[in-house]
Amino acid sequence: MPMLDVDGISLYYSVKGKGVPIVFIHPPVLTSVNFQYQMEELSQEFKVITFDIRGHGRSQYSRLPVTYPLIIEDIKNLLDHLKIKKAIICGYSTGGSIVLEYLLSCADRALGGIVIGGMSEVRDKYLKQKISLGISLANKDAVPILALSISWSNSNTENLFNKMFNEALKGDSRNIEQYYYYSLHYNCTHHLEKINLPILLIYGKKDKPLNQYANLLHKKLPFAELKFIDHAKHQIPTKAANVLNESIKHFIHSQTV
Repeated sequence: MPMLDVDGISLYYSVKGKGVPIVFIHPPVLTSVNFQYQMEELSQEFKVITFDIRGHGRSQYSRLPVTYPLIIEDIKNLLDHLKIKKAIICGYSTGGSIVLEYLLSCADRALGGIVIGGMSEVRDKYLKQKISLGISLANKDAVPILALSISWSNSNTENLFNKMFNEALKGDSRNIEQYYYYSLHYNCTHHLEKINLPILLIYGKKDKPLNQYANLLHKKLPFAELKFIDHAKHQIPTKAANVLNESIKHFIHSQTV
């Protein structure tokens, strides 16, 4: 099991394939298992890198609070370990916010970004309530409830559900709460015009609460391409994997021609 030691913390990661490197970032509670279909398909053309954020899945509990800057430092340490200078940074849901922060804070370590159902801030009532519920449940040490609900909604087979659920159960409630809390209060909307790298924005057409964020990012990011997936809701990496994977392939090929 590949583990990276970062300041005494063991981070679990996985690498498969060769070519343009893509780093995938998962949201709270979920783990790198969320990108199983991307690992399987995209690794045939690219170097696919997944990891478990501190206090999630197989990565150890972090004494330092889990924040976006800390996660970004871990990604850079992982890239250094793998001897990779630049990568495509891809994040799902709140992981998409980390992509934006990564491109703002260390563009020299990125080839571009992919935001899947992500946001630059949380400003609608529905999303605020959803993340606040996550904070409350994590605070009550109710990780099993979170793991069950989120794994169920993101899985499309019994086998995937079992893998997702079992890995999510390993998460530490303190770090999960910190990740949720930082996501709730993060806001980079007024800095989006500073991102000069290409970004692919992918959203489910039926993911109504997130569509406003899709349009906001598309309007403010200088080099963004927006794609809505028909009949898809929020859980794109697993439930619209084929379309997502083909979109990622097309995006990367268009940047490397």
